[in-house]
Amino acid sequence: MSGTLNLVIGLAMGLNLIALGSSRLPMLIRAMSVQGVLLGVMPLLMESERLDWRIVLVALATMAGKGVLIPGLLRRAMRAANIEREIEPFIGFVPSLLLGALGTITAVALARALPLLPEHAGTLLVPGSLAAILTGFILLIGRTKAISQVCGYLILENGIYLFGLVLIHSTPLLVESGILLDVTVGVFIIGIIVDRIQRAFDSLDTRKLTTLRE
Repeated sequence: MSGTLNLVIGLAMGLNLIALGSSRLPMLIRAMSVQGVLLGVMPLLMESERLDWRIVLVALATMAGKGVLIPGLLRRAMRAANIEREIEPFIGFVPSLLLGALGTITAVALARALPLLPEHAGTLLVPGSLAAILTGFILLIGRTKAISQVCGYLILENGIYLFGLVLIHSTPLLVESGILLDVTVGVFIIGIIVDRIQRAFDSLDTRKLTTLRE
């Protein structure tokens, strides 16, 4: 089962690189959406031998929230703002991709040095979570469009969620549900902020916020 789990995590790590290297917002949202679905499948793979309704509930909520609901809201905001691309990022797409690849390699090397439990030592849970957190930070810092930054926040949260799966046996699943709820509320708040930015500046370029004066 660890081989299947590693394959799914590897696909999620590959989606990080797609998100970093793409200038098209629909592709970025799609990569984040597919990654959310993959994260929802992981608890089912890890607990396949002792599956109960709580794990199934969290998995379904994760797939519905991260894979359908939140991406749908972002696509709606993108259509309302009539933007398709990130034109002038703070960090270019090629440097972002190189930083992401370097961070992924570093995460794999670092995870090997950590004192993990034997059941997690052979998986990519820790390196996958570190790589997603780094990807989220790069998108948050390196992009200028608010929608891209929201995607960065969500990918960063995916990394935190993935790291939480390391503690799936000792951490109550209500904690994971709480994390998902926090993210959902956070996205609604960010959606309101995005709408206000669009109304005030007729643009989602966050650099224009520097023109605000008292």
